[in-house]
Amino acid sequence: MAQTATTWQDDDLWALARDERSALAEDLASLSSEQWRHQSLCSQWDVEDVVAHLITAASLNQWSWLRSMLGARFRPDVHNDRRIADHRGPTPADTLDRFRRIVGSTTAPSGHTAAYLGEIVVHAQVIRRPLGLPHTPSTEALIPVAQFFARRDFAVNSRTHVRNVELRAHDSAFSAGSGPLVTGSTLALVMSMAGRTAYVDELDGPGVPILRRNLEVDEV
Repeated sequence: MAQTATTWQDDDLWALARDERSALAEDLASLSSEQWRHQSLCSQWDVEDVVAHLITAASLNQWSWLRSMLGARFRPDVHNDRRIADHRGPTPADTLDRFRRIVGSTTAPSGHTAAYLGEIVVHAQVIRRPLGLPHTPSTEALIPVAQFFARRDFAVNSRTHVRNVELRAHDSAFSAGSGPLVTGSTLALVMSMAGRTAYVDELDGPGVPILRRNLEVDEV
């Protein structure tokens, strides 16, 4: 049976986001020039693009986000590309300095704080996995993101991705949904809800084929 979602305080969620940003900044500090140019799990972006995207996510309030989206005629890809160009520095070292400056930011386009914790949790792994970097976000950071993703579609179609299956983590108390069971680590469940198909191979249970089909339909 799925657990009841916990109500999280914004201050706690922002503290977790700060911790995950700090951990990513440490990982980025050791990258070579070639690694900064490595393709991330976001196929259209390299590592530096993803870092610039994270800077954007921590720099836009509601009105600046709305102005940007209006200027892009509500085309998210155009909005993202323009803001990445704004926040990407002349060199990777400059981009990293810019990222370090937003580590403690609580700026966001809306009050959905768990979603913005999800931004750093998901995109940090989008960088780390192709580079073979071993860091796993804390369970404390993963559970509120997992709960938010299971409840609603927001920046990603996370709830749609896991329709008609039950999710159950084997390393935390997280569970959600109903239907054939999908089990795995909390991180693999979060990343799969976020549409990162590379993590589906880490999941088990009779619901995995349904989850794969849901993700394939969303990609069409």
